[in-house]
This record gives sequence, C-alpha cells and structure tokens, in this order.
Amino acid sequence: MTRIVCQFSCGAASAVATKLTLAEFGASHDVQIINAFLKNEHPDNRRFATDCETWFGRPMTMLRDVKYGADVIEVFRRKQFIKSRRGAPCSMELKRKLLDAWKQPGDVMVFGYTAEESDRLDDFRERNPDRPVIAPLIDKGLTKEDCKAMVQRAGLKLPFMYEQGYENANCIGCVKGGEGYFRGIREDYPAEFKELADIEAEIGPGAYILRYRSGPLKDQRFPLHDLPAGPLIRNEALPSCSFFCEMAEQEYTA
Repeated sequence: MTRIVCQFSCGAASAVATKLTLAEFGASHDVQIINAFLKNEHPDNRRFATDCETWFGRPMTMLRDVKYGADVIEVFRRKQFIKSRRGAPCSMELKRKLLDAWKQPGDVMVFGYTAEESDRLDDFRERNPDRPVIAPLIDKGLTKEDCKAMVQRAGLKLPFMYEQGYENANCIGCVKGGEGYFRGIREDYPAEFKELADIEAEIGPGAYILRYRSGPLKDQRFPLHDLPAGPLIRNEALPSCSFFCEMAEQEYTA
C-alpha cells in the first residue's frame, strides 16, 4: 500500500494539511504523520502537537536528531555556518537528514504550502515531474489565515507564538527572519536572541544574518548585536520550515 507522508511542523498550515489528507486518504492509504523535535522551538509547540494528535485521531512519529542534540545553535557552532541563499544547515541536519533516513521508496509527500505559496509548488513540480506530491491547502485555496481559523474552530488553541503575533511557530529566532522580526525576538525572548547573536559573533562576519537595506552600507551584512531600534514586526512572513519545504527549496535553489 502506498504511504502518504504528512510532516507536522507544529504550525496551523501543517495541521490542516494533515487533517485534510487523513479525511481524503485515511481509509484507503497508509497515512503517516511525522514531526521533528527541535530544542529551539517554544515549549508550547509540544502541547499543540499533543492536541493535534487527538484531533487527528492517531499518533504521529517523532523524529529527533542525536548528533547535534536537536539544537540549531549546536549545528551553527559545529558547521561554522548559519545561512546562505540556499537555506540554513539547521533544516538540513535536523529535518532533511532525518527524513532521508526514515522515508521509503514510493512515499507520496504532502506539502503544507498555502494558497499564497502556489508558485513554490509549481517550481517543484516543474523540476520534479516524476515525484508525486499532494498539496491539499493549495488545492482548496486555503491561506495561512484560513488555516489558523480552521484550527481554532476545531477547538484547538494555537501555539503560543501565534498568540504573541508571530506568523509561524518556527524556532525562536528563526534565521530566515528580518530586522522587524528580530526586534520582536529581542524584546520577547532576550536569552534566545543573545544566544543566536553570540554564535553569530563567534563565527564571524560571514555568518551575519541581516543586511543593511538602504544608505551607504546597503547590502552589507551587520551583526544581530548591532540591530538598531526601529519598527517591531512580529507578524513578518517567514518561509515555512518543514522537512518537505526544505526539500522543495533545495530543488530550485541548487
């Protein structure tokens, strides 16, 4: 029997994508739900995962890295690298490699892309016409806001970082964020902000996450420790952070 694999990333979109997949294929296929534990996520993500297992009516398989202790900071320290245009090593080491070791030939992957991200799905399918994927949120025209509302209408409490105004339940201080996002992290999670800023400084200028967007230093990188005051944008849109989004991005940024 074909396995259909849903990656639950402790966010509203992946929760709804999983629920829709179970509704359509749960009785006729072997639907697997997997999740990668990350030390750097908000602890309330674990509560949300447990609530979603009840909603799904079945357990999920928890994958957990041991090489780096499931810790993105340890990945950065040992790799001496934080991110580039091709992505961040945390996703590869703590998610993608776990998936590669776990998956089986013939698995059909469920992508949690929302309607706003249909171009990412088109890019993946164009480059991988022989790799079967399902994108239930795009098929049904569901946006990120739709998914949050659907989770709440199901009686589930969204992860705490959503309640704070963040658009994702990614790691605290996701390296895909911009200035406004990191100002929010600096205010709400000073210890996590300092830990990331410290490892960035330890590695050196090539690891700086942020760039000046204007002025004489435009496009030059600067350290988080020098993040200036300015607008705080907790709801800054961040790319999805899952096994399969990482897999798709690797295809079109190679």
